[in-house]
Amino acid sequence: MYPPAIQKLIELFSKFPTVGTRTAARFVFYLMGKGQEEIEELVATISEIKKNVKICRFCFNPFDFARRSLGEGGAELCPICSNPSRDKTLLCVVEKEIDLDAIEKIKKYRGLYFILGGTVSFLKKKKIKELRLEELKVRLENPQKFGLFGADFKEVIIATNSTTEGEATAFYLERVLRPYNKKISRLGRGLPIGGELEYADEETLASALESRR
Repeated sequence: MYPPAIQKLIELFSKFPTVGTRTAARFVFYLMGKGQEEIEELVATISEIKKNVKICRFCFNPFDFARRSLGEGGAELCPICSNPSRDKTLLCVVEKEIDLDAIEKIKKYRGLYFILGGTVSFLKKKKIKELRLEELKVRLENPQKFGLFGADFKEVIIATNSTTEGEATAFYLERVLRPYNKKISRLGRGLPIGGELEYADEETLASALESRR
């Protein structure tokens, strides 16, 4: 139906999360309407992401490699993990990077994070294998291994979304973390059922964090 170059780009965009073929096609035709300079800027920015953006060795948060901080042993840590003023007794587990960003914006939490990388549904148990559960366990057991010296986590805050899959993930995490004898808490009231952290206003999110249980 379309020339091979257009079809190929539609297929590539279709691999993005939540993007179907129709949306991918709209992306392609939108780009076709842009000038050469804008297209070159987009290509250069994508290339720069692969070159300069790294993933934190401890929490999996992406950060600018040019502004990196090295932990002991040369571990590449993001600005949050390498900040000596952060509370290294608190670990907040979130589903994805944008949830971490939402919590950081309210400036009420001073602990560290761990990005789980998704959620699990009891109807799709194979998704459990896609989560960073083993990575979470080893970071609780030995954070120094990842360049995070001085950390001694006393409380793990499960900050998953109030969706069906987020709740299922939280229950599963509570079971996985129970043997570690850490205080396990969850976000308190304030977040609506079915809501996601990235869409919550700062006051609501701050209230949920402060009233965690």
